[in-house]
Amino acid sequence: MLLRIVFMGTPDFAVPTLRAVAGAGHEIAAVYTQPPRPGGRRGLQPVPSPVGRAAREIGVDVRTPVTLRNEAEQGAFRALGADAAVVVAYGLILPKPILEGTRFGCFNGHASLLPRWRGAAPIQRAVMAGDAETGMMVMKMDEGLDTGPVALTERVAIHADMTAGELHDRLMNVGAGLMVRALLALEEGGLDLSPQPTEGVTYAKKIDKAETRIDWTRPAAEVHNRIRGLSPFPGAWCEMPLGGRGERVKLLRSTLGAGTGKPGTVLDGSLTVACGEGAVRLEELQRAGGRPLRAADFLHGTKLEKGMTIS
Repeated sequence: MLLRIVFMGTPDFAVPTLRAVAGAGHEIAAVYTQPPRPGGRRGLQPVPSPVGRAAREIGVDVRTPVTLRNEAEQGAFRALGADAAVVVAYGLILPKPILEGTRFGCFNGHASLLPRWRGAAPIQRAVMAGDAETGMMVMKMDEGLDTGPVALTERVAIHADMTAGELHDRLMNVGAGLMVRALLALEEGGLDLSPQPTEGVTYAKKIDKAETRIDWTRPAAEVHNRIRGLSPFPGAWCEMPLGGRGERVKLLRSTLGAGTGKPGTVLDGSLTVACGEGAVRLEELQRAGGRPLRAADFLHGTKLEKGMTIS
């Protein structure tokens, strides 16, 4: 028996799961997503969320409430008569009447190995911390922050130079398949739930702007993890002496390099930069208003030479 599903999600990360659930034949009663935000060429045109656009492409009713805390919205949700809700990066807190507003409950696709990295930015935090692996989990939601019992898990390796963007794309496809498996087990009555461990809890707080500037006095491994963990968005950055003045440059890709020196010193002609311990080699950079460039292309026309200092 296929299920009647409410889907709740907003960014690109949630789109593969929406498409996979619909493609598996489940009836999508409605899609809940964040309201359109100002965008377009001048930033004035309301732009639907990626999930909102995908939902309209497959012909599903789209709802964009600004809150789910009022009785009218809660009544409208219950009136859908859904078997379950699938939630992936929705962006609104689900109050108890919503959590209890379907036959089986709300199931969240979360991008970490819970209880590690509960919260808003689990992908970026895992990379920034230098974790060797992460994963996707399907969890039955409760009123806590990512505290509910877990149904299914799939682990994903985080390679040494992998960026948060690359991990994001890997996990969103893993998550889509995992949710389809969870719904199949749910409809067959065999979805087992296990409580999360009480030890090993960490929280993935939102990225703060103050975290994005690189501190070259930190060890090379930490600098490297910061660069790749913030790539492509919002992007780690530093100031470089370009054109006779300090210019802010985004650092999008790096690897551990060889050599030592005063932190921030360019050690060679390949953009290896000294850190507090060791060095990193910058591999992809972006000037303000420009496009991302490999290091060799970036160096064409710029005088960033051995012995110079960046900050």
